[in-house]
Amino acid sequence: MASSCNSEEQLKVKVEEWLKWDRNPETSAAIRKLADENDTEELSRKLLNRLSFGTAGLRGKMAAGNSCMNDLVIIQTGQGFLKYLETHRGDILKKNGIVVGYDGRYNSKRWAELTATIFVNSGYQVRLFSEVSPTPCIPFMVRKHGCASGVMVTASHNPKDDNGYKVYDSNSAQIISPSDKRIQKSILENLTPLDSSWNTDILKNNPLVVDPYKECLHTYLKEIITDQIHPDDITNNRRVNLPFVYTAMHGVGYKFVKNVADLVGIKIFPVMEQRDPNPDFPTVKFPNPEEGKSSLDLSIKYANKNGCSVILANDPDADRFAVAEKNKTTGEWRIFNGNELGTLFGWWLLECHKKRHPDIPLDKVYMVASTVSSMILNTMAKAEGFHFMDTLTGFKWIGNKVLELEQKGFTVIFCFEEAIGFMCNNVIVDKDGVSALANFSCLANSVYGQNQQLCDKLAEIYNKYGLHISLNSYYFCYDPVKIAQIFNRIRNYSGKETYPREIIKGKYKIISVRDLTTGYDNSQPNNRATLPVSSSSEMITFSFDNGLYITLRTSGTEPKIKYYSELCMTPDIKDRAVVDATLKEMVTAICDDFFEPKKNGLIPQCG
Repeated sequence: MASSCNSEEQLKVKVEEWLKWDRNPETSAAIRKLADENDTEELSRKLLNRLSFGTAGLRGKMAAGNSCMNDLVIIQTGQGFLKYLETHRGDILKKNGIVVGYDGRYNSKRWAELTATIFVNSGYQVRLFSEVSPTPCIPFMVRKHGCASGVMVTASHNPKDDNGYKVYDSNSAQIISPSDKRIQKSILENLTPLDSSWNTDILKNNPLVVDPYKECLHTYLKEIITDQIHPDDITNNRRVNLPFVYTAMHGVGYKFVKNVADLVGIKIFPVMEQRDPNPDFPTVKFPNPEEGKSSLDLSIKYANKNGCSVILANDPDADRFAVAEKNKTTGEWRIFNGNELGTLFGWWLLECHKKRHPDIPLDKVYMVASTVSSMILNTMAKAEGFHFMDTLTGFKWIGNKVLELEQKGFTVIFCFEEAIGFMCNNVIVDKDGVSALANFSCLANSVYGQNQQLCDKLAEIYNKYGLHISLNSYYFCYDPVKIAQIFNRIRNYSGKETYPREIIKGKYKIISVRDLTTGYDNSQPNNRATLPVSSSSEMITFSFDNGLYITLRTSGTEPKIKYYSELCMTPDIKDRAVVDATLKEMVTAICDDFFEPKKNGLIPQCG
């Protein structure tokens, strides 16, 4: 009874607090309506839990309450972030301020302006983009101007009702721990909204506010495109003249991509219905080119109509990049997955490096990929003489590792993650869908100029280095308790603290287990993992005796249990059908046995 009374009193306080603090009429009215209806369940869900600031910043549904994205939460976040920067990046903040950008979603511009208002009120310079811009523009400007931080208001490829708040550190890479925890602590210490934080009028004609849009576009085209792509490749683009269909997926990519296309000499046909920003994403169920043909239906129709064999796609904030190709023999469309694109990029950018920088030996060169991505770059590195390194999942880890390698005197020429994120230069240490498009257009023209298709070149690479076939997907699970139970069962599969040893009655043996939630790795001395460990997320990797690697993990931004698998073969094994069948057999068995999807009510990707 006492506990119930305390909970009711706590909720009452939170309701009063929200109604006192929130000046947005819509979200304030939403909480007042729930209070008038005495809907304690919904009020508790919205007010007793708070969106937590992590290494991905904030991301959630746009709605009223502490657990959602709204004006008040953004102001509280901005106030806390300001205090964090004053404490930890104070000198840089005073000297060079911060960068703030936004995408085309509902509220994105508003929340960028609220963030800028908080910093301007405290006397700091803000480079506030005047137009929607690709996410990579933010780290690019942070690094170019030596800013204390960058903020991008975006939910990337999430559904239309979501939005997010992404943060870059003073080194221009995404933040990693413990910065996220320090920012979260600072937010909680600065929840009371200042009157001045609501007044965005202060931004008008303010000398502390600088619009970097035109400068960013100009310098991006020079430093990321012209300075990085060999003139011979641009000449070849114009000679081969391969046409491309392009979709911005109702996002921000088209303006930059149009300028890039003119610069590198390629012809693009934009999907007009998806060319410009539209926060409703009316033509796609999910605005994510990773989802496959469902997100590229219009592009495929447009390509068929215009006689194009290759589709280039960005996600809505243009930091991811996807490709589809029409087979000239069968007429079927193939959407390349992130690992296949990473394979093609790895081959191409190695060749480009040799051409552009013969003075930098390969033993001074690195490529980097996340640990759930294909190990094809590792295989290439062993064969060609450059170095490879894997990191934890996400470009926050990749970007910071790139900077670390640069400080040691190495040149990093390519990084990728299987979730169609690619870094094709070492100027922007984050995934960049626009520069990826520029480089891939040169790759495609080179391949087609030799009377091949992309699928032919991919097969040629696998023939040289060995088949590396992946099968990745996910299940939706909206119950955190059930997710914890699933992974706890895996960790105690054959008794306490005993992981699975085999699948399909011993047909395939597990030779090693790495658990980056607990720090266990029986392939290492003392069974201790070498990659960073985080108890706040689930991540277990199994290695099998036949060359299969599979990682099971939770998503940091979505209610998903994901799996990433790859079967790595030696070059002497050529039968793709047999490899595909083996991979499917093993992944199906692992998912059925380890996840128990029917028993746990998991919803597969295909629905």
